[in-house]
Amino acid sequence: MRVVSLVPSLTEAVAESLPGVLVGATDWCVRPAGLEVARVGGTKNPKVEKILALGPDLVVANEEENRTPDLDALREAGVEVLVTEVRDVPQAFAELERVLHACGAAARPRWLDEAEAAWAAPVGLSRRTTAVVPIWRRPWMVLGRDTFAGDVLARLGVDHLYAGHAERYPRVPLEELTAAAPDLVVLPDEPYRFTADDGPEAFPGLPCALVDGRHLTWYGPSLAEAPRVLGAALRAALR
Repeated sequence: MRVVSLVPSLTEAVAESLPGVLVGATDWCVRPAGLEVARVGGTKNPKVEKILALGPDLVVANEEENRTPDLDALREAGVEVLVTEVRDVPQAFAELERVLHACGAAARPRWLDEAEAAWAAPVGLSRRTTAVVPIWRRPWMVLGRDTFAGDVLARLGVDHLYAGHAERYPRVPLEELTAAAPDLVVLPDEPYRFTADDGPEAFPGLPCALVDGRHLTWYGPSLAEAPRVLGAALRAALR
């Protein structure tokens, strides 16, 4: 089996579970560390010809991270493409199992069992807490409806204020975000790299939780430790 992954979290999942199966991945696929496979461009602009030259039996993709024209071009060239949809934690587990099975896994990897156990009863905040969750600035964009990251936070006791917005990643002026008066601002380090010096200063007087974007948005081996790591960061910000 020869697999090309166009999704960083799926790259990590396949590489950790089925060593040697992955032959190509995007430039953004940085996990596991030291992964040595052909690089095929970005998630939004993969080099289709380079993918085809690798002779993959399967390309794994995601409906949100990858563009339909690129996936259609691969299909038209005769390549099987598996497209995942992940909007919440249970769906992540189901899609991971589907991807690994399609890639030739004979059994569930241990990390997947550990991740499901970790999310069966995650230790989050002691009380429900409201938040805004910026994912970009200039312009400011936040989590909206129907997102995996939003579901992750909800399971840890965080209700983000734009969960009912018509858009999944709405642009919202900073003045509106601060006027919403959330209990907490959650600032991940991807896709925009918020840091202690870039982000919290925009929300004076509000507690800010700087969190690892991989634990918030990736669905793969990181899910096993995500409840513990994210929960600790959220609790620390509210002390």
